[in-house]
Amino acid sequence: MPLKESKTLKQKLLDKDLVIGSWITLAHPAIAEIMAGSGFDWLAVDLEHSVITIREAEEMIRVIDLNGLVPLVRLTSNNSDQIKRVMDAGSHGVIVPMVNCAKDAELAVQAVKYPPFGKRGFGLARAQGYGNRFKEYMEWQEKNSVVIVQVEHIDAVNNLEEIFGVDGVDGYMIGPYDLSGSMGIPGQFDHPDLLEAMEKIRMVATKFNKTGGIHVVEPDAHQLRQAIKEGQKFIAYSVDIRMIDQVCREGLDYVKELRK
Repeated sequence: MPLKESKTLKQKLLDKDLVIGSWITLAHPAIAEIMAGSGFDWLAVDLEHSVITIREAEEMIRVIDLNGLVPLVRLTSNNSDQIKRVMDAGSHGVIVPMVNCAKDAELAVQAVKYPPFGKRGFGLARAQGYGNRFKEYMEWQEKNSVVIVQVEHIDAVNNLEEIFGVDGVDGYMIGPYDLSGSMGIPGQFDHPDLLEAMEKIRMVATKFNKTGGIHVVEPDAHQLRQAIKEGQKFIAYSVDIRMIDQVCREGLDYVKELRK
C-alpha cells in the first residue's frame, strides 16, 4: 500500500486517463526494476503465462511498488486463495482471466475486498505494513484496490452487460488472441466477426462507463499509437520476453546484412 498517491489507478480509470503498462513473465527483480524505470504507469506480474512462483511474485511486486509504479498481478485463474495472497503481498489489484459471466466478476471482486464489501480473509503481511498500517490499508483497499476483468471469450462478449453491471469491476482488458480463438478465427484480427465483437465491447463499455483497453502483444510503436487512436485507455504494451526477443533479432538482422 502506497503511503502517498497523487492519483490512484482507480481514479485514472474513472477519469478515462491514458495508462500504459506491460507484462512481466521473467522472475527476476532486475526485469521489474528496469521496466519500472522506463516510463510505464503500471506493471503486471503475469502468473497466467509464466512459471513465476508466489514467492517470486512478492519480490516483483515489492520492486515495482518501491519504484513508484502500480503493481498488478494477472492471475492464473479466478482463484480467491491466489487473489488473497497477491493482495497481501502488496498488489494494488488483479487482472482476472476468462471472466465470462457476472458470477465470475462477483467472485473476483469479493476476493479482493474485505467484508462487508467482499469475502477476503484478514491477515497481516506486506500490504498491511506487517500489521503496523492495518487501519490505513483497510481504508485504502476499500477505495482504491482495482479489479480488471479480461474479455477474452465470445461468452464474455455476449454477457458483457451483466459483467459490467457488477459493482467493483473497475475496467477491462481485451485478450485478442483468446477472443479470436474462441470464435474459431484465431489470430485473424481483421476478420469481420472479430471487428463486430470489438465494436460491441466498446458500445457496452460506453453504456456502463467502463474504461478498458487491449494487449498490444508485439513491441510495435505503430500498433500502440493505433490502439490509442482507437480510444483504448488501459493498454498493456507488449511483454518482457517479446521486447528482449525483438531487440536481439533486430540487431542480429543488421549484422546478417553486413556478412553478405
